Amino acid sequence: MFRRRQNIQIKTTEQIRKMRKAGLVVADVHEAVRNAAAPGVSTAELDRIAEETIRSADGVPSFKGYDIGWGPYPGSICSSINEQVVHAIPAEDQVLKDGDVISVDVGAIVDGWHGDAAITIEIGDVAPEVRELHRVCDASMWAGIRAAATSKRLGGISNAIETTVDGAGEYGIVEGFGGHGIGTEMHQDPHILNYGEPNDGPKLKPGMCLAIEPMITLGSPDTAELEDQWTIVTADGSVAAHTEHSIALLSDGIWVLTAPDGGVSELGDLASAMARNES
Repeated sequence: MFRRRQNIQIKTTEQIRKMRKAGLVVADVHEAVRNAAAPGVSTAELDRIAEETIRSADGVPSFKGYDIGWGPYPGSICSSINEQVVHAIPAEDQVLKDGDVISVDVGAIVDGWHGDAAITIEIGDVAPEVRELHRVCDASMWAGIRAAATSKRLGGISNAIETTVDGAGEYGIVEGFGGHGIGTEMHQDPHILNYGEPNDGPKLKPGMCLAIEPMITLGSPDTAELEDQWTIVTADGSVAAHTEHSIALLSDGIWVLTAPDGGVSELGDLASAMARNES
């Protein structure tokens, strides 16, 4: 069996600075939708807020019109509620209610460079086990990001995510979906599994830009695709959480391009000087 050689784009410092601009637009979208998300608000309204925020910053929504073979994606965000894992389409009749969790995934293009990140938002009073699911998902993402600064190979990121999730309880790690390279396109090599062996995969090098995005469930890791050919749901109806940041690997550490503080508060000394100098 032959393996396809991965084409991993290595960025210059100046190109990474451009990606930071796109990342900050994504961060602004997340702040805006987090402030707006509440019982009675539709996902279509969150989508309008997201698009207005992106375009007001002279950006272009990465997701809107994105086509992988069965028609263009109609929204500027993916708005996945409860058992919806990823890629759910915003709609007027998808209205948030107390106790929901919603994953808001958003991408923005600025000057030809992409930013991509996702947050899970708790709506009102959520069940304790759902709140813990959200916490574990966030923790596993940051574990993967820290591993990007310390591991020799891509598998170190995957393994750190898996180890964090498995050590926290009985959660399902969604298979078939994961992180990816990012740069002049939204999805680039390499694909980043949320599970695996630490010595697997290509070597990590300065100039790589990666989107780290765990997706975990309260039940089975199995998923199903809805008839819209976009929305992915848990096969057993269990609640899912999804978080993501885009990062740059630099010679002295990590710059979290989609975090307002560049990742400094979470990474400490593992954050690149470029991130620390912003703070």
